Amino acid sequence: MVINKKVRYEYEFIRTELAGIQLQGSEVKSISSGKISMSESYCLFIGNELFVRNIHIAENGTAYTHQPIRDRKLLLKRRELNKLKKELINGLTIVPYKIFKNDRGLYKVEVVLAKGKKLYDKRQTIKDRDLKRDIKGVKI
Repeated sequence: MVINKKVRYEYEFIRTELAGIQLQGSEVKSISSGKISMSESYCLFIGNELFVRNIHIAENGTAYTHQPIRDRKLLLKRRELNKLKKELINGLTIVPYKIFKNDRGLYKVEVVLAKGKKLYDKRQTIKDRDLKRDIKGVKI
């Protein structure tokens, strides 16, 4: 499981969706060995389909390899895509948060409909995190 921790800091979560992702064989091997980076990734609509951009999946050195950075199609139902597309008009964004393998062995992406945080919201997040850490460290 790969989690993009930066998303939690940069955005306020509105709703999450679970989507499949279209991968090539060598990409599956690289993800399972943990050679993936999602730090600058985001989702965008191209036509009526949702794609994720800027996920870096490292090459594994075989003859049949893939491009490390390319647009990868997210697999959602038409109804879910239409709902997400309508909410993007309100100034929200779609960001991939987590990639994991489900119980059937397929890779899924948890995408988040999110609103960008202001600077003072980020400071509050840091303050809350520090407070929780202090409380957890104190034993009575």
